[in-house]
Amino acid sequence: MAMSFYCSSAIHPQHQVNVSFGSKNPLQNVKNLIKSFGIPSKSCSPHVSLQQGNWVKLICGASFEDVVDIRNLSLVYTLAGVDCIDCAADPSVINAVNEGIETAREIVSIRRPWVMISINDDEDLHFRKAEFDPEDCPSDCSRPCENVCPANAISFERENSTMEVPFSSDQKEKPKVRFEMQGGVITERCYGCGRCFPVCPYDKIREITYVRDAMATAELLKTNDVDAVEIHTSGRQTNLFKELWDDLANSVKYLRLVAVSLPDTGDATISTMNQMYAIMEPHLSCFNLWQLDGRPMSGDIGRGATRESIAFAVRVAASSERPPGFLQLAGGTNVHTVDGLKKRGLFRTHITCAEPNHLQSLIGGIAYGGYARKIVGRVLSSMGSENGVTGIEYHAEHLLKALKEALHLVGSVKSYNHPDGMQR
Repeated sequence: MAMSFYCSSAIHPQHQVNVSFGSKNPLQNVKNLIKSFGIPSKSCSPHVSLQQGNWVKLICGASFEDVVDIRNLSLVYTLAGVDCIDCAADPSVINAVNEGIETAREIVSIRRPWVMISINDDEDLHFRKAEFDPEDCPSDCSRPCENVCPANAISFERENSTMEVPFSSDQKEKPKVRFEMQGGVITERCYGCGRCFPVCPYDKIREITYVRDAMATAELLKTNDVDAVEIHTSGRQTNLFKELWDDLANSVKYLRLVAVSLPDTGDATISTMNQMYAIMEPHLSCFNLWQLDGRPMSGDIGRGATRESIAFAVRVAASSERPPGFLQLAGGTNVHTVDGLKKRGLFRTHITCAEPNHLQSLIGGIAYGGYARKIVGRVLSSMGSENGVTGIEYHAEHLLKALKEALHLVGSVKSYNHPDGMQR
């Protein structure tokens, strides 16, 4: 089952992060593309993006822990101008995100996005893994689980290999990662979408759920590597939310943003949001955000997946009784979400705030998860097939392809200039 990895020293010089590309810089086309889109080298602070309604967050996944992909995704989407990168509350994952961000900023001078970690107060779809023993699978099984997995997290092949991977820009010697594919679910890649559960003809796949440790999370929040936290909650009760918040109370003062992700619970939603805000308010010294999770982990499925998120946003935005805090869409978001918001009159629609002569966008922005990973993941998969495990900055052609995909998505919210004739 799963994938194990270890670190060792000695990596080829070409994998050093601080590398001179020579007079003929292979990344010049990447720099030119960013310039042609009009992405400012030092754009506004992420909280200003929330106020303006063009905030974009990349969701790496609360349970997605493939540090190589996370690093490359973070690099690409930092170049594309996202405001925030949301990841698992795990030190190695946080390091991978920051490594990707800093490598992007070595390519071009660009603002650093906030790093957010996700935690949960109870069992939650985002905090689970699939598990099964491939030895129990009949030899004639068609393996529909392998075909349906969007994360390529199920494998029936056995192999052992050692590959070099850049992890930290401040290390002189870069680590190696040895992957031991033993068949079954690759734990680091599984992010809990659950699509494999119903398709198994023999009902062999189990669900493993977990809750992030509050004390460990509180320590992570005190580091300079984390700017924000997101608490996933069911929205059905607030006692567990309060317990978690009390454990984090002395650490939230170090943050720039506190987000709460919740599903649509119908008429009870606004009341629950107000109860949670009352719990947070005494220790809330930064901005707060409500992530409206429409149809979790479904944005890569198709156009219709975004409807629930938009409908959720319409209902919450229309309520005059909702608590303070920015509103952000998630769960089913994809390339069609902006058009859906425009049709409902919610895209970058501004309202007057309590402060005199101050306007704020009704919807602060959009978080993209499965869809964002899918469009760039195709390029990462192709690069991996050709070159093994590596940093995307060393393969300018692949980086250019990935960046075009990311810019098309992020640019739909940011209103970037699309160069004439640019092919995705």
